[in-house]
Amino acid sequence: MNFSEQNVYIKVQDHSVSKENFELLLDSELQLLKTHPQPALENLGSYYESEDYISHTDAKRSLFEKIYHIVKSYSLKKKVGLINSYHSKKGSLLDIGAGTGDFLVTAKGAGWHTTGVEPNENAKKLAVSKGISFKDTIESIENQQFDVITMWHVLEHVPDIEHQIKQLKRLLKPNGTLIIAVPNFKSFDAQHYGKFWAAYDVPRHLWHFSKTSIEKLVSRENMKLIKILPMVFDSFYVSLLSEKYKTGKMNFLSAFLIGLRSNIKANRTKEYSSHIYVIEND
Repeated sequence: MNFSEQNVYIKVQDHSVSKENFELLLDSELQLLKTHPQPALENLGSYYESEDYISHTDAKRSLFEKIYHIVKSYSLKKKVGLINSYHSKKGSLLDIGAGTGDFLVTAKGAGWHTTGVEPNENAKKLAVSKGISFKDTIESIENQQFDVITMWHVLEHVPDIEHQIKQLKRLLKPNGTLIIAVPNFKSFDAQHYGKFWAAYDVPRHLWHFSKTSIEKLVSRENMKLIKILPMVFDSFYVSLLSEKYKTGKMNFLSAFLIGLRSNIKANRTKEYSSHIYVIEND
């Protein structure tokens, strides 16, 4: 990867925790952004210490959190349906960044043999209480163990992305399926909100992807991108948070209109707020 401190794509702030400022550097060939400077590994956890980090909690304290969990419940069924469409025979499934375990609970209920990896201990405890089994790290797992590996909005958090993709390749069975969901910095909502775009989420998001970057990164490990799917709800969720960062208020109407406009434009450009990438292991 080729990042230069002279090639700054945008300057952004950590709006939710530290209020620190960061730059996003562009690798022009990969069309990949890198958060700069990246926190030291031993300090990274402090940037997640917020009650508002919604993927690490089952809380339903506000209308926003209640809506989030309603949409999440619908999305979980769609995600399992997507996996089933590629694997009629239920096999082994690894979810990296499993959070509170709800996806694995849904997949387990559909007949999959599930395993999770999750660094956040509080989130993991919630998942274990729901009957989910965990491995401490992906490095501790033997080769070619899984028919499917999923990373739902997780790859952007991984410090060493090239090492991570090598590990994904190692863990997948031949003809196994890798499913990655990440935000898309080329979407309309990203362009509209600029430095206030919530999906930059620095420095928790260490990387910021385009369709080009995902395809090129996985192809280096002899994996093939076979399908790109939109995550249409993400534009509304991200726009709502972006409105809060930009104006200090949850402007539901403005967020809804921008989210809708983003999806309408993406119907033509195919640049949605977030994408699901279906990748096949050769």
